[in-house]
Amino acid sequence: MKEKVTYESSNDKEVVKKEERNLGLLNVFNLGFGGAIGSGIFVLLGLAIGATGKSIIISVLLGIVVMTLAYFFNILLASMFMLPGGDYAQKAIAMNPFFTGLSAYITVISGLAVSMYSLAAVDYASIVFPVLGEYSKLASVLIVVILFAFSYKGSKFASNINSVMTFVLLLSILIFIVKGLPKVQSGYFSDPNFYLNGKSGLIQAMVLMGWACQGTTMGPVAVQAVTKDSKKTVPKAIGLVALAIAVVYGLMSIVASGVLPISEVGGQNLSIVANEIFSRPVFVIFIIGGAVFAILTSMMSLITCQRYPMLNIARDGWLPSVFTKTNDEEYPYVIYMLYFVISLLPIFFNVDLGAIVSMVMIPAMILNTYMNFACIRIIDENPEQWEKSSMRTNTGFMKFLCILASLCAAFVGFQLFRNLKTNEMIVMLVILLVISSLSIFNIKTGRVSKEQLDLRKKKILEEAYANEEYL
Repeated sequence: MKEKVTYESSNDKEVVKKEERNLGLLNVFNLGFGGAIGSGIFVLLGLAIGATGKSIIISVLLGIVVMTLAYFFNILLASMFMLPGGDYAQKAIAMNPFFTGLSAYITVISGLAVSMYSLAAVDYASIVFPVLGEYSKLASVLIVVILFAFSYKGSKFASNINSVMTFVLLLSILIFIVKGLPKVQSGYFSDPNFYLNGKSGLIQAMVLMGWACQGTTMGPVAVQAVTKDSKKTVPKAIGLVALAIAVVYGLMSIVASGVLPISEVGGQNLSIVANEIFSRPVFVIFIIGGAVFAILTSMMSLITCQRYPMLNIARDGWLPSVFTKTNDEEYPYVIYMLYFVISLLPIFFNVDLGAIVSMVMIPAMILNTYMNFACIRIIDENPEQWEKSSMRTNTGFMKFLCILASLCAAFVGFQLFRNLKTNEMIVMLVILLVISSLSIFNIKTGRVSKEQLDLRKKKILEEAYANEEYL
């Protein structure tokens, strides 16, 4: 008999359908790996090499370990509860009202990352089409406009396009590794530039690459509701995804930093190395099919995947009621207009890529610090679920891991902040102050109901307990 899972409707009024749990380990791994690998390696690898030299391989591997720990709450809670709402439901049961609001506003300002993708896509595309370099700002804005227009077509339309581009992307990465490894210069690990800029450069590169290494948990957790034996399968799949990403990114970093001198590739995108190892036709395919497609898939996913979370944010009262408006196709055009404007700000204000990454990741790491620590309370409050967890071990040791995970998230956030310029630090502090104040204001004024938040948490847990029947 196939396992079943219940889903709640978007208005949380009633159960509307049942779906089969038919995803196995390989299915979940494929989804996780495809979602985790992507634009970050193309956008940030050159900048990280400029910070640490050939020790980028160490920075990348450390980054994967640290970022997996920074999202440890995803793994632990997936091992304890079968939550159809994935990451959103995990945060709902763990957060107090203030952090719920903070999470809502962090989702909204994630639009800043859209501009990073757009700028990077134009940077790569202009290598093949130099005329784009003369109109880079206009081209970046145009890409944002086009992909937001695609979001109107819905998630299925975006998914179909993404599937094709993802296949070409993975093929391009494979060719880059296979063709590049034989051309890596001898003496890679003994090169004087191996520890360029010492420990500080190694750490700077690690936190910079954190953006590329942070997606290992999202895909598997998102499909937990339709996964067989999910409390075992999802954590196992996340571990395998992290391992696979470590291998792929590790090999890419060796090629990117080992074929040419560091002085030529540090701070540059991967086109410099690609031009050295590929013939012109393959080079063009790599730039467009690999780099540009990787960036556009990540960009499209970010835009389309925020549709329902942001609509729920508005409906919960974190934004004025005007942002709940939708058209006849249920497209939330008002809140997407806000997201669109936020996406354009870094382009118009000439914010560099590293700063954009920091401004998106720092609030997320603050949230993760809280979430990992909150897992200690969840273990204590749900002893039966902890006993059934696929990660069940000594309770004291697991709480130690939760604290370590919190420290990892806090460390990444702190390092990103300290690497900002003074004016960028001020902007970051203002953003944090504004979203914190908005969270407090909406709670204090009753625009967001604490009772409703508690009710939602209760309903999510009740549904998780009910789904135990099918495990």
